[in-house]
Amino acid sequence: MLNYRFDTQLLIEGHSLSEDKIHEYITKNIEGDCLIAVGDEDLIKIHFHTNTPWKVLEYCASLGDVFDIVVENMDRKGNGLKG
Repeated sequence: MLNYRFDTQLLIEGHSLSEDKIHEYITKNIEGDCLIAVGDEDLIKIHFHTNTPWKVLEYCASLGDVFDIVVENMDRKGNGLKG
């Protein structure tokens, strides 16, 4: 059984983005694991496992334009179903 069901991935396009600040905020405020926040001041890629993907989306949308959003249910995928 998975602790965090949703594999949440997206891109944030903005200005003066900081992967360190984004990583710190998500770690402190949204429960999950396997966080990756990489990029530069204009584009950040997020990958995070959580049970509350809407919180990740809401936070990231406050930083800039979000796109290429993928939220997969890893529990379903583990059972051979579409995520």
